[in-house]
This record gives sequence, structure tokens and C-alpha cells, in this order.
Amino acid sequence: MLTRLSLSRACAFAFLLLPLSYCAASAHCFVGARFFPATLAIDDPCVADELSLPTVDWFETADIPPASEWDLSAEISKRITEDFGVSIGDTWSHIQEPGGFTRQGWADLETTFQYQLYKNSDHELAMLLGLIVDWGGTGSVPTGIGTPYTLVTPTYYFGKGFGDLPDEAGWLRAFAVTGQIGYQMPTSGFDPVQNVFIPQVLTYGASLQYSMPYLKSQIVDLNLPDFINHLIPIVEVQLATPVANNFGNSYATTGTINPGAIWVGSYFQVGLEALIPVDRESGTGVGFLAQLHLYLDDMFPNSFGQPLIGGTQTAPRKLTF
Repeated sequence: MLTRLSLSRACAFAFLLLPLSYCAASAHCFVGARFFPATLAIDDPCVADELSLPTVDWFETADIPPASEWDLSAEISKRITEDFGVSIGDTWSHIQEPGGFTRQGWADLETTFQYQLYKNSDHELAMLLGLIVDWGGTGSVPTGIGTPYTLVTPTYYFGKGFGDLPDEAGWLRAFAVTGQIGYQMPTSGFDPVQNVFIPQVLTYGASLQYSMPYLKSQIVDLNLPDFINHLIPIVEVQLATPVANNFGNSYATTGTINPGAIWVGSYFQVGLEALIPVDRESGTGVGFLAQLHLYLDDMFPNSFGQPLIGGTQTAPRKLTF
């Protein structure tokens, strides 16, 4: 996610200026034969060295009448050790409200600390623990895009491929699911700017994906066009439910259902999804979400793509198409 010109953000995005060199490629989230792509709405279950730049979305808000919102964001992730990583990101938003009034500015700077809890190659299972921190006061508070308070969200992530099903399951073995669940806690119970209580929120989401690369390499080669063999059709769901300190506000669950597809290359992926609100309080009409995602650990397998501590010069794991 993009940052404003402050010292902390300039330091964070110094990583983005690193030159990109192309080496032998490996997919950044392998668990056994399973490759989990970086999903657009929720996070994948692996620590990695990666860069999402840009991520773009557009949708109409739940206001009556609705406003039109564009978001442009970027995020960079870096492994500190083989199992521990940190990501830094931010979002710039442009909101066109009815009557011609416009709001725009930066959201709060977000950092995520992640620990690889478990991987089981035989069962294509990965689990990850994370702590997401949205730092209050680092965004555009006067516009209502940033907030004066910090949000802290402990989060659990998982991924499971179905490749361990019996061979008789055939094409079903190319399916996989990922998901996450977190509990978002503000550092203040009341927002003096908006004059509202700040709820504690259960945040959760999941994806169902079908890997055409896995189908070709592990199950059956149907001699499909190369473009098709690089695709992972996907449906994501992201939801949020207020659970505490929500006095005077709606307790409705909000979120979107995002059908789409991810095209996976050796060094990058491109994803495109629709944004379908789950209810009227989640938005109006259908929007979209698009992302270019770079596999820095594949592009720099012997330098920047290594953990800062305890990195090894192992041969890269290649994704077979």
C-alpha cells in the first residue's frame, strides 16, 4: 500500500527502490506439491519476500446516495528469519461523494508481523500466526480516511490443498482452500473526530481456488493452451462482524464475495476479481479488485530473497506449468 512523505514511510518504501534482477525462479508459497498464490482480499498462509504494487480497487460505498471510491495501495513483505516475516503497506483513497464533494488521502500505515506456525508437505497444509497493526495518526485523519487511534488485530491463517485425496478423486485434487480469522481491537473505545464508539470486530475470510498448474503437473495434462495452464480460478470472501463496544452502531456483518482468477508466472502474478457486496451496508453494485504481485524471493533467490537471519543458498523450487 502506498505511503505519504514522512520519515517512517520513506524508510519503509526504500525497499521498493531495490533493483529487480531475474534469477532461476521458484514459487514463494510451496507446501509439498501445492503452490498457494498470494490472494487479493485475504492473505496467503506463508511468510515470504514479496511485493504487491499496485493493488487497485473501485466500488460504490454504502452511503445513501452512494459515493464512488478508488483505492490504490502497495505492500512489501520481508522474511527476517525462515519462519518470521514483516510486511509494511499503505493505501491512498479518492472518494467522490454526491454533489461533487471529494475526499482523498492516506489510510493509516499498516504493519504485519507473521510467524510460520506449521507446514505439512504430505497433506499440503500450512498455518500462520500474525499480528496486524494499523498505526493511528499516520493517515489523513481530517478527511476520515485515517484514524486517530491504532487498530491491533491478532490473526490466524491457514491453507489446505486437496492433493492428499485418493487418486480416485481425480480432478478434485486440484482444489485448495485458504482462510484467516482475526480479532480487531482499537486502542481507544471512542472516536472524538467522528463522535462514535469504536467497536471490536471479528474479521474473517476464506478462498476456494482451483489450480490449473497443479492439475497439469500432478494429476493429468489435458494439453490445454499455455495461458489456461497458468490460471488459478478463485472465489474469495472477506467479512467483518462487530462484537463489542458497538453502542449506537449497526451489528450487521459486512464484506464482499470476490469471484475472479489469478494468472501465475515464474516471477509474478496478476489477479482480477469482482467485488460483490454481501448486503446493502457493504456497498452498492459490483466493483473490482486488481493486483500485480511480484515474487521477490523468486527473483532474488540468493540475495534479497533470502531471510535476513539464517538464510541458505538452497536451489530454488520451481513451479511447473
